[in-house]
Amino acid sequence: MSSAFSPDELAVIRRAYAKQILALSSVADDPELEEAFATVPRERFLGAPPWQISRAGRGYEAVASHDPAVLYQDALFALASEKGVNNGSPSLHARCLHALSPREGERVAHIGAGTGYYTALLAHLVGPKGHVLAVEFDPALAERARANLADRANVTVVQGDGAEWPREDVDAVYVNFAAERPAEAWIERLKPNGRLIFPLGVPRPKPSPWGGTHTLHGAGLCVTRKRTGLAVRWLGQVSFVCAEGRLSQPGEDRRALQAAFETGGMEFVRSLVWREGAPPGRCCFTGSGWALSYDPVED
Repeated sequence: MSSAFSPDELAVIRRAYAKQILALSSVADDPELEEAFATVPRERFLGAPPWQISRAGRGYEAVASHDPAVLYQDALFALASEKGVNNGSPSLHARCLHALSPREGERVAHIGAGTGYYTALLAHLVGPKGHVLAVEFDPALAERARANLADRANVTVVQGDGAEWPREDVDAVYVNFAAERPAEAWIERLKPNGRLIFPLGVPRPKPSPWGGTHTLHGAGLCVTRKRTGLAVRWLGQVSFVCAEGRLSQPGEDRRALQAAFETGGMEFVRSLVWREGAPPGRCCFTGSGWALSYDPVED
């Protein structure tokens, strides 16, 4: 893959990109995350050109340039256009990764890893003493991720259903597809003070014309296991491709969840009630075995 820029010049482009992405995501001070964006080469994870860029509401367009410098912008590039799977918005991921706050030496599960770009950022953040488990449902994408991440000794790539992972306790779970409810493993395998970020979403009635099923309504949620419960922070409205595998099956709570989104109030949710009785009149949404409550969790 040739470029009009030397390796040193591309490194400068990546560093400028990192600063722009953090500014777009309103992250004021996170030098470790900035360094991760400045260090990991995005082109490694997007395959050979011509690349396809996602145009909101208009599908995909081929990028005329084959220079990797064009990839350093806040844009969606296709990983599997027929499924509507993209290398997601860097600014959205910067906001979410900042909220996840992976620390050196931690163990993180990346669910829906695609070809591994954000896995590589996580691996950079947890360092050589940490570990990232990358789970990808699509066999072809998982194989690409395995090849792309082969030089990172602190990463393990698994092809499988993200609903079934992690299978060991972790410090953080980072989910990159929308689901109507959190998988049991995402909650049950969180260590004390562990964090889960996942897009809660209701799918559109029909697949997108350009491939895949995306969210009709979506919210990014950051869940933290506290001593007395599961605290929740709303990260904003999000749009994601919807889950494949077990989590793609219509749940009995879909209508109630859609009604909760349409009624409003998701931004005021402060806790996730798991396998307990939901407080009457204090929930934005009540489902089967879980709920989203306005009541905060004590530290």
